[in-house]
Amino acid sequence: MSRPEHIAPPEIFYGDTEARKYTDNSRIASIQAEMAYRALELLNLPEGPAYLLDVGCGSGLSGEILEEEGHFWVGMDIAPSMLDVAQERDAEGDLFLQDAGQGVGFRPGTFDGAISISVLQWLCNADKQINRPKARLQRFFSTLYASLRKGARAIFQFYPENDDQIQLIIDVATRCGFEGGLLIDYPNSRKAKKYYLCLFAGQQTGVRNMMPKALGQDGELHPDEVKDSVVYENKRQIQRRRKSSSRKSVKNKDWIQHKKEIARERGDKPVARDSKFTGRKRKVKF
Repeated sequence: MSRPEHIAPPEIFYGDTEARKYTDNSRIASIQAEMAYRALELLNLPEGPAYLLDVGCGSGLSGEILEEEGHFWVGMDIAPSMLDVAQERDAEGDLFLQDAGQGVGFRPGTFDGAISISVLQWLCNADKQINRPKARLQRFFSTLYASLRKGARAIFQFYPENDDQIQLIIDVATRCGFEGGLLIDYPNSRKAKKYYLCLFAGQQTGVRNMMPKALGQDGELHPDEVKDSVVYENKRQIQRRRKSSSRKSVKNKDWIQHKKEIARERGDKPVARDSKFTGRKRKVKF
């Protein structure tokens, strides 16, 4: 499957039809919610409501999770059709039509944190002649850094195309003042593997501001994979039981007589004569 960012710019790719298709897909909504919860967990916010920025908010799927957790949020997205769907769904956040590659236009220290789901890789794509990925990333990270309060976090879930792209993003973010690094959940899984860029706006001190631990790095499976594994093992056990229960006894009278005939034809060893007791089942002695 082609990567969406290679097909068309986001404001074109997510037109009216694709925006509604994306939002109405229950599987996409479930995955989006899971990643939004994980991003919120990685923000490691103190108790109480926070004021958060959702970069590339789309139709407000991740914003709903922020609302459920009691936070206030502002969403920005480059696709007008996505924002139209968000308004139709009565999203509680304030919505802005804004290209992240052109910067984040908010006052310094406005937000307690920022999240972004499946957006960052779009900034690395030169979909227009005037778009230079490195310059767009630098503009975005520098303005985002200014809009966050000191010590706040920004969590980006994204789908990198290759290692060079990851290195470019981290290098630019670091030059713009951020600390932190890349976190990979379930690194040994093909389906559950997720990349999160965890950035800190300012010097980090204390346990709460340490780099978080990735899920699955000790070999544990994603809950869905555990469920699939249990179902698969149960299926194999049922199949084994069915095979063993339906298997007929091999050493019956016909089988014994057939083996005797083969032995007699070979003539290499004496064969007992046939009788009415050939192949008879013996009673169990107690």
